[in-house]
Amino acid sequence: MSLYSKTTAISTAGVLVSLGIIYGDIGTSPLYVMKAIIGNAPISEALVYGGISCVFWTLTLQTTIKYVLLTLQADNNGEGGIFSLFTLIRRKAKWLIVPAMVGGAALLADGIITPPISVSSAVEGLRILYPEIPTVPIVLVILTCLFLMQSYGTEIVGKAFGPIMLLWFTMLGSLGAVSILHHPQIIQALNPYYAYNLLVNYPNGFWLLGAVFLCTTGAEALYSDLGHCGRPNIRLSWSFVKVSLLLNYLGQGAWLMTLEGKTLEENPFYGIMPGWFLLIGITVATIAAIIASQALISGSFTLISEAIRLNLWPKVRLVYPTNLKGQLYVPSVNWLLWMGCVGVVLYFRESEHMEAAYGLAITVAMLSTTVLMMYYLFTKLKSKILASVFLAVYLAIELSFLVANLNKFEHGGWVSLFIGAVLLSVMYIWLNAYHIKRSFTEYVRLKDYLPALKELSADETIPKYTTHLVFMTSAANPKEVESKVIYSIFQKRPKRADIYWFIHVETTDEPFTAEYKVKKIVEGDVIRIDFRLGFRVEQRINLFFRKVVEEMVSSGEVDITSRYPSLNKQHLIGDFRFVVLEKFLSYENDLPLKQRVIMEWYFNVKKFTSSESKWFGLDTSSVKVEKVPLVISPAKLPHMQRVLA
Repeated sequence: MSLYSKTTAISTAGVLVSLGIIYGDIGTSPLYVMKAIIGNAPISEALVYGGISCVFWTLTLQTTIKYVLLTLQADNNGEGGIFSLFTLIRRKAKWLIVPAMVGGAALLADGIITPPISVSSAVEGLRILYPEIPTVPIVLVILTCLFLMQSYGTEIVGKAFGPIMLLWFTMLGSLGAVSILHHPQIIQALNPYYAYNLLVNYPNGFWLLGAVFLCTTGAEALYSDLGHCGRPNIRLSWSFVKVSLLLNYLGQGAWLMTLEGKTLEENPFYGIMPGWFLLIGITVATIAAIIASQALISGSFTLISEAIRLNLWPKVRLVYPTNLKGQLYVPSVNWLLWMGCVGVVLYFRESEHMEAAYGLAITVAMLSTTVLMMYYLFTKLKSKILASVFLAVYLAIELSFLVANLNKFEHGGWVSLFIGAVLLSVMYIWLNAYHIKRSFTEYVRLKDYLPALKELSADETIPKYTTHLVFMTSAANPKEVESKVIYSIFQKRPKRADIYWFIHVETTDEPFTAEYKVKKIVEGDVIRIDFRLGFRVEQRINLFFRKVVEEMVSSGEVDITSRYPSLNKQHLIGDFRFVVLEKFLSYENDLPLKQRVIMEWYFNVKKFTSSESKWFGLDTSSVKVEKVPLVISPAKLPHMQRVLA
């Protein structure tokens, strides 16, 4: 039984996996939320009770109702996340690509901010014991080791995530429950009146929503990791997690009320710990912060792999370190995230300064999910009223958070928005370049060239190029092929072969589709194979093609024995050679400014990405890469007049 089937049904193992994978970000929020809410203001009942009330109702409305109860319903064959949600509804309206791109870019930006703030908040607890200790080098070492570990996969570490996070949440709940005993009246803070009083009557109370929002920043992970854990396990584990978080927040509030009238000098998260437990608590908190960072990094890898197959990101190298489902490593993204995290640590240095940059991007991601989810509810339930109510309620909530978070802009919030804008620009360029290329790719009818192909195959005056010649084609119609393919076969250098194969790959809206169709265009001479692969399936075309050919040989559909008489007697298999056509931007183009900028940036970025042959998983020893010019808009030549000598 696979890991997926084990964890999608309710089980102890499934709940543990959920604790280890999903709740790192939202689970480490008690490290900094109450500290951010209190800030430098005098501690008062209105501030403490109001802050905890806001946290409770945010967790209830955002995390529990929106994500756990509603958004998890948008199940794309067991997969979740903003791109999975988009693929469920993208055929309904083309404009939905906009919120999908914005949300995806914001989530990636969040992946750069979360590891530094989580690890820094945990490590800074050491200052209680060692006031002069430099925390920045420690944070940088931990983050560097974490990113170095990615290339080996996280299978071994992943097995320990669940039990460690179970210990973490048990510790949160226990410390909070003990602290509540010192001021049991804090339980009254669950009354929504205190949240209303803080936001309406407390000086600048509304702007505290920017700090309150930090308690739910990990809610997107609940949906993104649906495929790893399954809806039942997520819902069951969330009940335990939410109780643990609330107990800790209430415990911090009880401790804060013992300091009423004073200003905060110590992180209340560590304030509720007894002295003898402090070092243990800091150690567990640091490990939990590392797990939270790991979850964000793994989620970023998954997000990028989905974006690539939706033509929203360059075709960078993907590595699968283990055979475990969900184990993915993207080297370029790993080191991009590492550089971003190091930059954030060196720029902000303290977790309290990072709080200003944190939350703004994820608010944008949540708004994007709300828009997509509204459309999903409308298409699934066929009810404009329910969809409209959902949109109105959550737009009001999340726009309030967004406005409050914009107050952080000049204090560091611009960092996350800048990162998100850069990532969104890459997606915009890549998507538009894809459509520009597609719209100007010339296709020809294959049947018009079939007689010439048969004659070329039989023409012994031309040296045989290979026994089996395989072309990758983007033509969705099996009756067509790119004109550049025909040019490559007949004109660039006549390529005589016994059998011509054409392979087309279609990426489906389902995550794990693995299907193929075979069409014999000319018996024994021209064959086309169409692969339909899910957007989460690695495109190992070389292996897939070999498997298909083996099955065709077994069923007697094709004979791949060499047609050279001397080799045929020995029953030797003929050789296979792939030809991949890679486009470059021709100097003959005369493009409008917008298209010229898009295409120039596209090809500049493409220089640093994987080649087409590597992306399709082709064996480099049997691949011929041919450069072909991409002429989108031919330049208008001036009238040339011949002058007699």
